[in-house]
Parts: sequence; C-alpha cells; structure tokens
Amino acid sequence: MAGRHFIDIWHLDHLELREILDMAHAMKAARKGWPKGRVDDGAPLEGHTLAMLFEKASTRTRFSFDMAMRQLGGSSITATAGDMQLGRGETIEDTARVLSRYVDAVMIRANDHSDVEAFAEFASVPVINGLTDRSHPCQIMADLMTLEEHGVTLRGARLAWVGDGNNVCASFMHAAGKFGFTLAVGTPARYAPDDEDLDIARETQGRIELFETAEEAVAGADVVIADTFVSMGDSDAERRLEILEPYAVTEDILDLAKPSAWFLHCLPAHRGEEVDAEVIDGAHSLVFDEAENRLHAQKAILRWCLEK
Repeated sequence: MAGRHFIDIWHLDHLELREILDMAHAMKAARKGWPKGRVDDGAPLEGHTLAMLFEKASTRTRFSFDMAMRQLGGSSITATAGDMQLGRGETIEDTARVLSRYVDAVMIRANDHSDVEAFAEFASVPVINGLTDRSHPCQIMADLMTLEEHGVTLRGARLAWVGDGNNVCASFMHAAGKFGFTLAVGTPARYAPDDEDLDIARETQGRIELFETAEEAVAGADVVIADTFVSMGDSDAERRLEILEPYAVTEDILDLAKPSAWFLHCLPAHRGEEVDAEVIDGAHSLVFDEAENRLHAQKAILRWCLEK
C-alpha cells in the first residue's frame, strides 16, 4: 500500500495523531486572510486525486474534503453508490481494486463500517473513513483542534457527552486515551455506548465515566457535546425523541459545567430537540469553528495518509 489508512482513531498512536493536529493548526494559520480557493504554498498534493464515495447525504464532509484537495493543489471526484456499479451488485473488493488504479486516495461515507474496512483491505491506496455507523474519526480530529484553538489543554480535561451513545460518541471514546482526557457519557440505558467501544477505550487507557443522566455527566465539565437524537437510518424516531428528551442541552444543563465550558455539536442540529437555540447560538458555542475545522483537520489527514 502506498500511504496509510485513516479508519479509526484508536488504530493510530498518540504521536501520529499529534502530528496530524499540529499540521492542521499550522496550515490553518498559514492561510489566514487568504481567499478560500487559493492553493497552499508548495501545493503539497499537486497531481493527486481523491475519490469521494457517498452512501449517506452530506454537507460538511463533501464540501470540506473537496476544498481540502483544492487547497492542497489536488483534485477530487465525487460519486454516490447509485452512480456506480456498487449500486448494482459489484463487490466492495472489486471496486477497491479498480479505483486504486485511477486515484491516489479514497474517502468513503458509508452505512456499514465493515464495508470501509473491506475496502481498505483490498485497496492499494489510502482509505479515509468519512463516517460510518460505527465511528466518525475526522469529526473528532476537527473537534479536538477546535478545543485547542480555544485554550483547552486536552490532557486532564473533562469532556461530557450527552444524548445517544452513537458513532461520534464512539470516536470520542477512542480518542480519550490517546489525548489524555476524561469522557463523561450521559445516556439512557437503551442508547448507551457499545460495549466494544468501551473495551477499545479501556484497552487504550481511556478514562470513560458512564452516567444515566445528563446532569451527572455535565457536572464540572470543561466541554459539553451533543448530537442529533435521530440520525440517518434510524427507524425509531418518535421513541428516540421521547426517551432522549431529558438529555437535551439547555441553559440549565450547561450551567452545571464549568463557567468557562464550551459547547460542541457536529451539525446538522435540531434546535429545540437535542439542544436549545440559546445554547447553540450562544457565547459558549464553538459549532461553526468546529465545522470550519473539518477542512483544516482533513487537509492534515490527507497529507498524513499520502505521506506528504
């Protein structure tokens, strides 16, 4: 394989993850005041092409990866499963082998995590997980970059996750041991984190504390994190909204965290469901810095994968 895959945070060691974050910070600072379409100095990925494959709808992933390649001096090709023979039964393995002959890297936003793992196994170019049902590692790298920008020292920090113990929560658990923060998770039992992800966190020395209320998880936190209660593919929307309603981040909930606490949400958000408008649009919210940093973090991930 030419280059390296970026499938899950727990696959990488701390120094590799630190290298990616440091590169993201440096590249963002170097572009300050530039127009969005200007190519980075040195055009580090000139001549390189990224294939972007989407089984799920996307705003931030699609635009941020496309602009990442443009700013790095490369190009991208976008396709949905319906655009390809994947939608008519061609195997993941054959698709991986073929696309490896055409492009320099592949980013996949997939329904099933196992499909991304299979693609990576048979690809001869780097494969990046743009989101699966199991994890969202690119999002977490952008989130951690955002917190560092705003003065949070990750080692020793207390991050609180409230709501559904979903794929984004899983990637935060994967990152806890790598960066030395504690993750306090407040979820109802029905939507608690997966045991496999808890085992991964413990094996990598991640400090994970589980609570059954939002209040317990948020108490004394440096950061409060929420996500939509109903994700793409969930078929139990009404039940989810009913069970998860007590886990919405209101101003009263946020007040239980430290006075300096920041609020994160990977977007899209549903004001009045998982978070009140006063919180997500308030002075403690970093959600739009967080969204912007998908671009910068992913530029660093691309350069790391391609060893550029």
